[in-house]
Amino acid sequence: MAIKTKFGDTEFQVGDTIGVHHTFKAGPSKKGEEGKAQSQVFEGIVMGIRGREENKTFTVRKISFDGVGVEKIWSLNNPSITKITVKKKGTARRAKLDYLRSRIGKLALKAGIRETAVK
Repeated sequence: MAIKTKFGDTEFQVGDTIGVHHTFKAGPSKKGEEGKAQSQVFEGIVMGIRGREENKTFTVRKISFDGVGVEKIWSLNNPSITKITVKKKGTARRAKLDYLRSRIGKLALKAGIRETAVK
């Protein structure tokens, strides 16, 4: 189980809040037109990193507008990822932060708090 990984010059670890900049092809707006490439940022907490070398993947979880958790699993060698930025460093004592799934509200966004604090 990996705890740290590197994408280009950016190094991040489990518990960090990161922004994943990725591009995708949007559908055509009119008939006969091709879809344009758009970029979007998915910002959330790194829940876990697995694999080694070119098979390495990482899971990012964010809380959407209605309080619903959304997770995405990214491959490090995915050509659609253009950049990864670290917004906030986290302190995690575990390789996988699966316990964040059961948290509600602001506590779901904080990785360094003990589970006994949740009531």
